[in-house]
Amino acid sequence: MQVARHAQRPHTQDYIGRLITDFTPLAGDRLYGDDKAIIGGIGRFDGMPVVVIGTERGSDLETRLQHNFGMARPEGYRKAQRLMKMAGQFKMPILTFIDTAGAWPGIDAEQRGQAEAIARSIATCFDAPVPLIATVIGEGGSGGAVALGAGDRVLMLEHAIYSVISPEACASILWRDPKQASTAAETLRLTAQDLKRLGLIDQIIPEPVGGAQRDPAAAMDGVRSVLATMLKDLLPLAPGKLKELRREKFLAMGREALH
Repeated sequence: MQVARHAQRPHTQDYIGRLITDFTPLAGDRLYGDDKAIIGGIGRFDGMPVVVIGTERGSDLETRLQHNFGMARPEGYRKAQRLMKMAGQFKMPILTFIDTAGAWPGIDAEQRGQAEAIARSIATCFDAPVPLIATVIGEGGSGGAVALGAGDRVLMLEHAIYSVISPEACASILWRDPKQASTAAETLRLTAQDLKRLGLIDQIIPEPVGGAQRDPAAAMDGVRSVLATMLKDLLPLAPGKLKELRREKFLAMGREALH
């Protein structure tokens, strides 16, 4: 968990800078405003036009405040919906990068419809007529992560985490003691290895020894290689087939455990 949250891990903006050429950022949800916790736009991945969307935490105090520590408000998720719909209209694959502790829990977000925005963002992922590949590059927390994570393929870096709730919040609810976070983290089964074993993600992307922060360029190039392979498999599929397989994939989760 500590490695996944390491301040020097490459963030979404780093991945865009390394993997995407001719990137043009697009701002605003056309309803309220522009949320800086979610960044997105169009560019080229290995020469192919794509739409890129991701949560950005920031790398120092100034940028963390600017990006609200990667915790998006409703307008961030509505911006993501707008970009996903645009991707479908222009037949561009969607790449999402997830690194957030969760959606912003403030009163202002609730007043503007946080739950509805997240739910509709998930639904927009399912309805996308183009390939959608989601990659958890650091922390994948709660609905704020799932809003960008309902993809044809869900990838995780080796030391990333992905959970319905943060260990600290879980410990506060169950034991009323945030100091029990390590116990909660173990119980939540939030590691890439746990999630792959449970069938909730599709592939684990290896990191340099010690974590992606030790050699960001190598870590990001590893992500590039997997994304290229995944896109090659998904691009030939018709829009209707993509939607069908995507829905079946998520509906199948947990069925084996029930039996």
